Amino acid sequence: MDLEQLKRIITQALGAPLMLVMIMAMLIIPLAPWALDIFFTFNIALALIVLMTAVYAMRPLDFSVFPTIILISTLMRLALNVASTRVILMEGHSGGAAAGNVIEAFGSFVIGGNFAVGLVVFMILVIINFVVITKGAGRVSEVSARFTLDAMPGKQMAIDADLNSGLIDQDEAKQRRVDVAREAEFYGSMDGASKFVRGDAVAGILILFINIVGGFIIGMAQHDLSAAQAAENYIVLTVGDGLVAQIPALVLSTATAIVVTRVSDASDLGGQIFGQLFAKPQTLIVAASIIGLLGIIPGMPNFAFLTLASILGGAAYMISMKNQEQKVEEAAATEVAADEMEVPRERDVGWDDVETVDPLTLEVGYRLIPMVDTNQGGELIDRIKGIRRKLSKELGFLVHAVHIKDNLDLVPTAYRVQLMGVPVGEGELVPDHYLAINPGQVFGELEGKQTKDPTFGMDAVWIDSDHQEHAQSMGYTVVDASTVVATHLSDIVRSHASELIGVDEVKELLERLSESAPKLVEDLVPKTVEWVVVLKVLQNLLEEAVSIRDMRTIAETLAEHAPKGQDPDALTMAVRNALGRSIVQELAGIAGELPVITLDPNLEQILHQSVQGGGTGGSALEPGLAEQMNQSLLDAVQQQEVEGQPAVLLVAPTIRRLLARMFRHSLPDLTVLSYTEVPDDRSIRMVANVGGQG
Repeated sequence: MDLEQLKRIITQALGAPLMLVMIMAMLIIPLAPWALDIFFTFNIALALIVLMTAVYAMRPLDFSVFPTIILISTLMRLALNVASTRVILMEGHSGGAAAGNVIEAFGSFVIGGNFAVGLVVFMILVIINFVVITKGAGRVSEVSARFTLDAMPGKQMAIDADLNSGLIDQDEAKQRRVDVAREAEFYGSMDGASKFVRGDAVAGILILFINIVGGFIIGMAQHDLSAAQAAENYIVLTVGDGLVAQIPALVLSTATAIVVTRVSDASDLGGQIFGQLFAKPQTLIVAASIIGLLGIIPGMPNFAFLTLASILGGAAYMISMKNQEQKVEEAAATEVAADEMEVPRERDVGWDDVETVDPLTLEVGYRLIPMVDTNQGGELIDRIKGIRRKLSKELGFLVHAVHIKDNLDLVPTAYRVQLMGVPVGEGELVPDHYLAINPGQVFGELEGKQTKDPTFGMDAVWIDSDHQEHAQSMGYTVVDASTVVATHLSDIVRSHASELIGVDEVKELLERLSESAPKLVEDLVPKTVEWVVVLKVLQNLLEEAVSIRDMRTIAETLAEHAPKGQDPDALTMAVRNALGRSIVQELAGIAGELPVITLDPNLEQILHQSVQGGGTGGSALEPGLAEQMNQSLLDAVQQQEVEGQPAVLLVAPTIRRLLARMFRHSLPDLTVLSYTEVPDDRSIRMVANVGGQG
């Protein structure tokens, strides 16, 4: 261990504990006069150091340890009072040097050995300290603490607003929040610390009178001193002791008042005073004129008044000339900048000013922030990570991270999901409540706030956590607020998966495939098919809820059919045929039979003609026919849901994509398959036939 490490340990790790132990020791162990001299001198030096630190601090938070220093220094002064009282009462009969040279000096030199003068000076110091400085500082501390606490929510919202508007980044916002919390803690501590200073002043008065009375009794009763001799010895020592303690207390009280009345600025106290008090020469000119008029009145101290008036007038002239020079320099600098354009007033616009759009964003109102703050027990971030992991496995590509941020424009309990900067879903929560969702069959009604499940639009009720088990017993599906958001986000990501995959994701998928099939990937892109075509095929698959996990089969199918044509729709059809086994597996599981809904042959012929004629999305069909088809399929889908079976419409390959686009939004639970997508080892069972004519 070198000298620097030893010094660091002593000053940082042991400094405060040693001082507290020393204070406790002074209360118990009698001190020699020379020790009292050292400690009283240290007390005065500490008070001066604290005062200078308060003066040169730029803002109150730069001296955040000040409340603790007030407590320690107050305890040390009281301990010194106890130690000096012990020495004065025990050895005061022997003369003025009994309690050390410091007390003797204050008792003899400062007050000239006259205890009456000492008492008056002491009382004046106590009045200044107790009635003026300490009382005022305590009141300012109390008001500052109250207003700081009341302003905390507004400051937090202002920080969030600056963050959302891009004026500050996350790191600066975090630092500002820490500063707001520290400011509230500081002024709260100062409010309490000011009570220590005021109590110290009261204790100084009581100790003075106790020492005087005790000294008289001990001097005359135990040491046979006369009343005059006892007064001369004990009162001079007591007053000297009081002055030694009260002067540092007054200095510390002044430092306290300076700190709590400071306004944060980029300069110290001296800079603020001179910068504001002497900023305008007009104030000095008026003051110099008044003092000069008083100086010419007969009988007044003419020399002192006229001298001060001259000094103020000269200072006003110098400040006026300096201000004029600054204006000339500023005008010259502005003219040069305007003529030569060498110093731009603001940097030019660049690419840094263009904000990128996050693929997925979750915005929350300020009352929902605890849900996404892990420090406050929020579970939503962990839920979202679980959703990303689950969906990435299901869909076959890495789902983008969700950027979570607060939005003061939202209702405090609302949230919004954005895709590429565009809102695609939103909802409103009741924090610390559970959402009881009506799945269709429940046994009774619940008391609470009626609402709709934001994901599926089902009837729901917000209930207290105490009613959770009761709601479940009545058939409701009960979830907490985090699960509501997570489920909604999962549904949005799943339904917009095709918009979340891009060229970078495609390249990553093929790079991972190249580890097991390097030749296949090497011959596929860009030799056989372009990147954008592969991307469009994968987007088509995801658009119809087909997983792209089996990239090997997808790549092999593209390598086989791409040389014949680069049409993404035709290639998607070929890939779907190759993935038919996994598509049907997702729908029917391991069951050997697939229940399907079919179309009347005449209706299929009409749809086929529509496709041959270039119709898309059912635009070539008569509105009445399309509406009848939609209603018939809706009845069939609902019947399949009641029986717990998948709703599958089986049609010819040529019209499959047309029907899938027609009913994607109106019948989201309907899956449209072509005959060629059903594997040979699967049998089909027709459960409904849609004729289109009623």
